[in-house]
Amino acid sequence: MPEPVPVVDLQGVRPSLVQLTHFIYGLHAIAVLVGVTSAATIAGGFVFGLPSLCAVFLNYLKRGDVTGTWLETHFRWQIRTFWFTLLWLVVYGLLVITIIGIPVAWAVIVVLGCWVAYRVFRGWAALFGVRPVG
Repeated sequence: MPEPVPVVDLQGVRPSLVQLTHFIYGLHAIAVLVGVTSAATIAGGFVFGLPSLCAVFLNYLKRGDVTGTWLETHFRWQIRTFWFTLLWLVVYGLLVITIIGIPVAWAVIVVLGCWVAYRVFRGWAALFGVRPVG
């Protein structure tokens, strides 16, 4: 006789919303992977890549469905990661156009790429643990 599958308490959240949040993290992870394995930077692939653009669109589209739940922290985490990455890419761009700022710009882009990867994987780990992030 097969053993029963353990039930995970999703704390009152519809399983489909948890699955959607996993899907969104997956899209962000694909964007990070594209940044690592291509000529794009991690941050550039994250902000301008189709997977992350679709992910942020889904975040905004479904944000109302997770309001007041522990998943709300994940949506806020994902949205803020996207917008802060874009902001730091603008700073990077401004530094790159000056000769003096180029070494600093390269440091910014490396740190930003590590930060993006950290945020995606830390958030996803919290989701796997059925807990809020932040």
